[in-house]
Amino acid sequence: MITRFITEVNTKFNPFSMRSRATRLFLSSLPPNARSNGMQINTSLLPRNSAAPATLRIKFKDGKEMTLDGEKLGIKGIIEEVDRHSRALQKQADLTDG
Repeated sequence: MITRFITEVNTKFNPFSMRSRATRLFLSSLPPNARSNGMQINTSLLPRNSAAPATLRIKFKDGKEMTLDGEKLGIKGIIEEVDRHSRALQKQADLTDG
C-alpha cells in the first residue's frame, strides 16, 4: 500500500465489533514510522455496547478526502481505493519530477 501521499487518517470504531475488522486491519497496515513521517492518525474508540458504525476518513496531500465504509468494502476494497488514488498522485509526482 502506498502511504506516502496520505496526510491524515481519522477512525472511529468499536474494537470489539466484528464489523470494525476492516478498519482495525487498515490501521495495522500503516507503517510504524507513519507518524514521524508527518501522517496524522486520530483514533476514537467507541464503547463495547455501541451500535454506531465504524468510520474511516483519509486525507491526501492533494486535498482529496475519502470516507470509506469498511463494513461494505472490506480490507481489500479499502486498500484498493487508497492505492488507486495514491497511484494517480504518484504518476503526477513522476511527471513533474522528470
